[in-house]
Amino acid sequence: MQRMMALGRRAGLLVGLGLAGLVPAQAAADVCVTDDADREVCLDVPAHRIVALSPGVTELLFAAGAGERVVGAVSFSDYPPAAESLPRVGSYDRLDLEALLALEPDLVVAWAGGNPREQIDRLPTLGLPVYFSDAENFVAIAASLERLGALAGSEGEGHEAAARLRDEVAELRRRYADAAPVSVFYQVWEQPLMTVNGEHWISHALALCGGENLFADEAPLVPRIAREAVLARDPEVIITGGMGKADSSWLEAWREFPELAAVRRDNLFFIDPDLVQRATPRLVEGTRALCAHLETARGRR
Repeated sequence: MQRMMALGRRAGLLVGLGLAGLVPAQAAADVCVTDDADREVCLDVPAHRIVALSPGVTELLFAAGAGERVVGAVSFSDYPPAAESLPRVGSYDRLDLEALLALEPDLVVAWAGGNPREQIDRLPTLGLPVYFSDAENFVAIAASLERLGALAGSEGEGHEAAARLRDEVAELRRRYADAAPVSVFYQVWEQPLMTVNGEHWISHALALCGGENLFADEAPLVPRIAREAVLARDPEVIITGGMGKADSSWLEAWREFPELAAVRRDNLFFIDPDLVQRATPRLVEGTRALCAHLETARGRR
């Protein structure tokens, strides 16, 4: 397990100048957590200047009570509204390291599954501690809230947010424990046609409602799917987030296949992609919407 210690801005500058030998010995760290890459991340004091490298990470930090300490984010970090005014450090898949370093962060929260690893790997050499976030389900989201709260000095708020999330998920699980199964195709993208496998948090959310992901057995987390494969598996429900909050155009393409059960029963549903395609506490709100769609489908049998 890799141990990372924050040396502060002075140490970061010394390392960046090639003067690593002048970095003073580290004091005992006050805060240590294990990130989603199973690495130990330690800070001698709670972080005061945090940069978030995905829209979902930005949401997690604000939800954990650390919003006032976030000083930078990537493009499309639009929730909560306060995040929209944060300085940008590029996009999640192409970081602007110069802009990031100019913000003088004392903690960088990276997206393990999306950020360019070669860029992220440079940050520790500049004395910047990096926490890898890659929550894959509700359990991991709750744990992330607690860990990020601890790193940011908002541990109480992080624990409260995690407890609230666990309670809401438990209530959904109780409510739909005996719900009749519904076969589902969840569409992530149109060109190419893409879905999620059984390990994705969207699949976990569907399962909470009694939904059965017809492509759960695919190997990639977000696999490409032939339209013929969807026709062959004949889902009872098709759900898509479309291109945005008010765009359900992707659903219209499925009406060309009236033989599909989802089309015959008018079980073509749109959902705000931000509610389900980011692993944040808002996934609970998205799951409620998914559950409501599946209940509608059950009523049309």
